[in-house]
Amino acid sequence: MAAPSTPIATLAEFDARLRGLERAADALGSARVAAIPMGQLFDLAKDFVGASPEEVEVLLDRPDHPPRVVAVSIMDFQARRKATPELRRRELYDLYLGRHDRIDTWDLVDRAAPHVVGGYLWDKPREPLYLLAASAQWFERRTSIVSTWFFIRHSDLDDTFGIAQILVNDPHDLVQKAVGGWIREAGKRDEQRLRDFLDRNAATMPRTALRYAIEHLPSDARDHYLNLKNRLP
Repeated sequence: MAAPSTPIATLAEFDARLRGLERAADALGSARVAAIPMGQLFDLAKDFVGASPEEVEVLLDRPDHPPRVVAVSIMDFQARRKATPELRRRELYDLYLGRHDRIDTWDLVDRAAPHVVGGYLWDKPREPLYLLAASAQWFERRTSIVSTWFFIRHSDLDDTFGIAQILVNDPHDLVQKAVGGWIREAGKRDEQRLRDFLDRNAATMPRTALRYAIEHLPSDARDHYLNLKNRLP
């Protein structure tokens, strides 16, 4: 049985722990950045979950990917906790949007956007998501749809389908996958609404998004929507 981990109090302690994980990964003969298992980085984030927004931003500014994984994981863990005060939730939300230049890969977006952004906006106006949907940066557009996961869990589907309609023909593959995946999940709550969306868009939306969207529909429905797509030259 592994020994219980110890809470981390300082960035120096964090760096020492991260270096230990990197040395262990190197010993296995793997590429350094890719080798640290995600589970170990999540555990490291749990041990540093008391970090301030300023300390989290330091990690976001690191050039390597693992510290940024830990940073967004800390943000996610803090946002999920019921005891987190509203002021801290606002600070996390502001940090996410203010340093979105450092949250610029699909895994970083998906790790934090649902609770840090979506959770914060749950009882607030949703206009910031529509501004993100209009961004020139693909990762900001992905945030706009991924953040609605929090709403889907509460059967609030308007923004998922509304933002999906804005992004339905997005040129970036990683946005297409998010659009298709998120309307698929919304369709589990309201299949007719998903079908209505596909009736309007299946013939022209990117095939990647379409295949993700229809994944859990009955086979005859999947064939129907793929055939709509296939009729186009």
